[in-house]
Amino acid sequence: MAAEKIRVLLAKPPLDLHSRGILVVATTLRDAGMEVVYLEASPKVGLREIVQAAVQEDVDIIGMSILSGSPGIILTKLLKIRDEIGLKDVPIIAGGIFPEEEIEELKSIGIAGIFRPGTPTQSIVDVVRSLAGGRKQS
Repeated sequence: MAAEKIRVLLAKPPLDLHSRGILVVATTLRDAGMEVVYLEASPKVGLREIVQAAVQEDVDIIGMSILSGSPGIILTKLLKIRDEIGLKDVPIIAGGIFPEEEIEELKSIGIAGIFRPGTPTQSIVDVVRSLAGGRKQS
């Protein structure tokens, strides 16, 4: 029996309309053999809907792209919702514009990976595979 593919949910917070980076990551992960669920940014797709989609899609990783500012606030809320819904074992990674001084704080509260502009895409693939390691193999 073949190993199940790693499933990744990629999303953007509401009103963050910058999509080039997340689309590059989605393509990279798919090319690496993973299944990617991508949620379009929309006022109707809030953080709770993102976590609910993670439940429905049975994903191994949640990835957020944040280019509109306030990554600390957004990711703190996302972690809280994830934990409330019972997905504490699903790691959250994030890419985008992060002030240097916030990176260690975000990691300390539970963000499993932070990727800033210029991160090699293979690094993202490697981190996703590592984080999903015990759950599934692609």
